[in-house]
Amino acid sequence: MRIGWHGEAAEQGQHRTWHAQAADDVLRGLGVDGACGLDDAQAAQRRLVSGSNVLPERPARAPLLRFLAQFNNVLIYLLLVASAVTFAMGDRIDAAVILAVVLINAAIGFIQEGNAERALRSIRALLPFTTTVLRQRQRRQLPAAELVPGDLVFLASGDKVPADMRLLAARGLRIDESTLTGESVAADKTPAAVEPGAGIGERACMAYSGSIVRHGTASGVVVATGPATEIGRIGAMLEHIEPLATPLQRKMAAFGRWISATAFVLGGAMFAFGTLVRGYSAFEMFAAAVSFAVASVPEGLPAVMTVTLAIGVRRMARRRAIVRRLPAVEALGAVTVICSDKTGTLTRNEMAVQQLIFADGVLDVGASGYAPYGAFTCCAKEVDPDSAGYLREIALACLLCNDAQLDRKGERWELSGDPTEGALLSLAMKAGIDGPRERAAYPRIDVIPFESEHGYMATLHAQPGNGLRIVLKGAPERVLPLCDTESHAGRPLPVAASAWHGRIADAAGKGMRLIAVATRAAPPGKAGLDFPDVEAGGFTLLGMLAMADAPRDEAVAAVASCLAAGIRVKMITGDHAVTARAIGEQLGFPRPVRTIGGEEMDAMDDDALANALATTDVFARASPQNKLRLVLALQRGGEVVAMTGDGVNDAPALKRADVGVAMGRKGTEAAKEAAQIVLADDNFATLAAAVEEGRVVYENIRKSIVFTLPTNGGEAGMLIVAILSGMTLPITPLQILWVNMITEVTLSLALAFERPEADVMRRPPRHPAEPLLTGFLVWRIVFVSLLMVGGCMTLYLWELRHGASLEQARTVVVNTLVVSHIAYLFNTRRTGASPFSREAFTGNRIAVLAALVSLACQAVLTYWEPVQSWFGSAGLALDAWGRIAAFGVLLWLAVEAEKSVRRRTGRH
Repeated sequence: MRIGWHGEAAEQGQHRTWHAQAADDVLRGLGVDGACGLDDAQAAQRRLVSGSNVLPERPARAPLLRFLAQFNNVLIYLLLVASAVTFAMGDRIDAAVILAVVLINAAIGFIQEGNAERALRSIRALLPFTTTVLRQRQRRQLPAAELVPGDLVFLASGDKVPADMRLLAARGLRIDESTLTGESVAADKTPAAVEPGAGIGERACMAYSGSIVRHGTASGVVVATGPATEIGRIGAMLEHIEPLATPLQRKMAAFGRWISATAFVLGGAMFAFGTLVRGYSAFEMFAAAVSFAVASVPEGLPAVMTVTLAIGVRRMARRRAIVRRLPAVEALGAVTVICSDKTGTLTRNEMAVQQLIFADGVLDVGASGYAPYGAFTCCAKEVDPDSAGYLREIALACLLCNDAQLDRKGERWELSGDPTEGALLSLAMKAGIDGPRERAAYPRIDVIPFESEHGYMATLHAQPGNGLRIVLKGAPERVLPLCDTESHAGRPLPVAASAWHGRIADAAGKGMRLIAVATRAAPPGKAGLDFPDVEAGGFTLLGMLAMADAPRDEAVAAVASCLAAGIRVKMITGDHAVTARAIGEQLGFPRPVRTIGGEEMDAMDDDALANALATTDVFARASPQNKLRLVLALQRGGEVVAMTGDGVNDAPALKRADVGVAMGRKGTEAAKEAAQIVLADDNFATLAAAVEEGRVVYENIRKSIVFTLPTNGGEAGMLIVAILSGMTLPITPLQILWVNMITEVTLSLALAFERPEADVMRRPPRHPAEPLLTGFLVWRIVFVSLLMVGGCMTLYLWELRHGASLEQARTVVVNTLVVSHIAYLFNTRRTGASPFSREAFTGNRIAVLAALVSLACQAVLTYWEPVQSWFGSAGLALDAWGRIAAFGVLLWLAVEAEKSVRRRTGRH
């Protein structure tokens, strides 16, 4: 009999309550016979409706478009216009120089941002190539891409789940869903339906595409494929999420608009004044207006910014933080809140036994993930496992009732099997148990695998002396009622159940997971193990093991460093609220640690969520939608948000955050491609170091702007003075470009190599609304610009009045601008530091080298005839150089005097 396919099942994604329906109802709804599976005709028809079991791939942006995107900048627009106008006026050298600056800047950005978005392709890679399917009563190996809703699929340990499935049968099934839920422990799975409102991590009857079977076997029916799967929904979220511009990008855009408007308005006013009041020809004034525009625009600033960011990328790479997109360097320094995933980021994503709880005491266990190293201590005194028979007894039981395997690969230990069993195996190895030898001495005869229905695993072993022994481990509430006695240093005494219930509650309150271990003799000659053998009881409780996915040691220090820097840290996880709160307390989050769950978040409107964010640092049972909503809520509140993560479930929030930070080792490719920064060592402490580098980059960029703009201000001021007074222009457009290139590229770049100032990680984050140029910095720019205008115009008029040619006078102006900027470079390196410290002059050798290179370039401009003909320069006598040097010293002294006044008044 063929069952019809109900119409509502054809529309994938509209039927999201499969987990709440009985297995037979699911089969009926999908129109499939559970004994036969689909036939080929049915599968082909359904594939026409549902499509292939793959995720749609958005075409990558063409390289040409990525290159052209580098020109999307107001300053670049203004430079291109200036280049075109200059070329039309016949000044081809000027036009070529401006255009070369623009192209070099675009090339740097294009090379640094060469990696296209591949997040969707990375998620697709999580799908297995083939899977076992029941079609027409026959099991077949089919490509995962050919699955359709209604297909019956079989799973075994080690498989990747090929599509979203409703389980029909399961035996000892545990599935690692950490990439979807963030839950560090493999989830127990059963076919029983759950409540309609259950979250993804609580749907025990579902297996989701891309998750991994850690233990057991199962069969299930496909309910969603391709874009309709949970992974597909995350991919769809990624496709519609646009990354934000960084704080610096937004400020530079505003700065560019301000510069452009100022240049346009003042240039127009200059043109009108010159033609209407001074009587200059329109052509002369147009040339002067173009000169003014060239003087006003910091041509080299985009390139300086890009190179400064690139230097920050190199510094971060040395500290194991890999930057995928340049602007993220500065954005990280502006971060006010870090939203961190728990599993694998703040914790190791490796279960470890932290305590052994016995009837007569507790042993603390030194834990470092799965690595089998660590001491046993009691009351701060180390316990030798060789002299503690009770410890070796429970460790041996942990080894025997265990199917996991730990292998050393380099300096790391990798687990094959269930994470909980991996923790127990590591404990046995810490206690000095020789696995191969003990397994040979106690060969396994039979096993009852763990299943959530009965809550334990039991193994039957032959033991030396011809006896048989059953080893039992499982949930305390299942194992404890089967025990008549408890071990007191190896002596069996009646079990004190009430005392154990208190110990269980205490461990649970600390967010630990408990496993009880018991043993008893089995009747001689027994060849198998059945449930009645276990349910008969009579076991001796050896003890309980409290385990957890412990915080990384370096993460605790990194959280403290971030808090000291004024950065709030919020932990977002798929784990239970109790576990999440315990981890938050261990990490040093501000007390009391308040926790909000995913369902509670779903019930909140945006205003309620915003209020909760002010007092809550831990968010449990969070779905991908919850994580994205938290990031958006923080951003609406004016925060600059960094999001760390390693799973597929983190990818949408990583992409939307101001800075997405993925883990390099354990992170999925989807997370890495959605992020702007990847931590190569998965070390949360690396993030604190990267924040420091980001702050340094921002400070150095701001220093470069404060250093550069007085050049433009001085040049523009001289042109305005010349037009107002009716004198010949003291500097030509091409000479302006020369000065700008020398000061903005050679000298400004030296500031990119500045080392961090001592208090960089003790300052609070700068406010997101803080302007790029504060009132103090604007004053500094105006002050230095006026000094340069006054000095250059004084020397220009001096030269003309003492018989110098116009070319010589202009050459004095060009050299005065450059020399005064060399002096000003050493004013700018340290905003408030004493000018007479050794650090002020020798702390940055690149600055000294840049000054020498700049002087060499000025010598070429002044004395080499081919260059003189291009730039209209002329040779100078020694006394002219003396006047130029004297002004440079005077400018340096004036700025240092201004800095000294500000230091004394506390107005830095």
